[in-house]
Amino acid sequence: MELISSVISLTFLAQVLRLMTPYYLGASGANFSERGGVINIAIEGFMNLAAFSFVLFSILTGNVTAGFICAVLINLLFSLFFSYFTVKLKINQIVTGVGFNLLIAGLTKFLLVYIFNSSSNTERFEGIPDLEIFKGIPFAGTVLSDYMTIFCFALIFISGFVLFRTKYGLRLRSAGENPYAAESLGVNVRLYKLSGILISGFLSSLAGIWLASNQNSYSDGMIAGRGYIALAAMIIGKWKPVNIFFACLIFSAFEALEITLQISGTDFPTQLIQMLPYLITVLVLVGFIGKTKPPAADGVPY
Repeated sequence: MELISSVISLTFLAQVLRLMTPYYLGASGANFSERGGVINIAIEGFMNLAAFSFVLFSILTGNVTAGFICAVLINLLFSLFFSYFTVKLKINQIVTGVGFNLLIAGLTKFLLVYIFNSSSNTERFEGIPDLEIFKGIPFAGTVLSDYMTIFCFALIFISGFVLFRTKYGLRLRSAGENPYAAESLGVNVRLYKLSGILISGFLSSLAGIWLASNQNSYSDGMIAGRGYIALAAMIIGKWKPVNIFFACLIFSAFEALEITLQISGTDFPTQLIQMLPYLITVLVLVGFIGKTKPPAADGVPY
């Protein structure tokens, strides 16, 4: 009974909305990339790289703002490398994405040991401070005290407007639907593909920064597949910002349930509880197979 009351409480709902943040940032980033016709499997790696870079430079400089800027810039640099392989050299996008994920996982692990003399985690630091203006308001204060979460709510409308109400969005979508037709009308397809990848790198960097800031440290494996789950949410959401948001809420709700079950001391096996978000991802994807239609030229080199 206590478990049920915990799940239907406003506290649980607030936790779901906060945990949605990295999923929606990652899924929105992947959406911009795929709208331009580039499959970005490297979202997982970009989130990992940003989380590590943010913690590293925040500790080295003693300033979270400097850490934030450095993490975003490093992610944009790696996004340029990713676009060079996928857009310029036309290497298979799935293979390139997996390669970047493995490269970044190895790089962060090496630097973690080399700089912090630990194979598991960094020292703790003060993350991004909360927004104090809403702090005293019940429920809203929990959700709206987080800058990134507020940005996520705004991003639903921003991405929808940019993709479907602007000239840029039309050209980006044309690059992902029919690049040859777009090129014949004077659209620089490669430039728009590059821009989609850079936006993807920026948004995924925010997801990694959020995770590191809330944990107040970086630990090996802390991304825990959230980048892949974000890709699943994008597919379930049919590449539409509002739909993606609700898909992300599904996954964050199960992550919040996992945390609640662990805290409640239930007799459920710990391993089963921890696999809940990933199990739900597989089951939901199986249910949506064949029911979603990606951009026509998504993943096709041009």
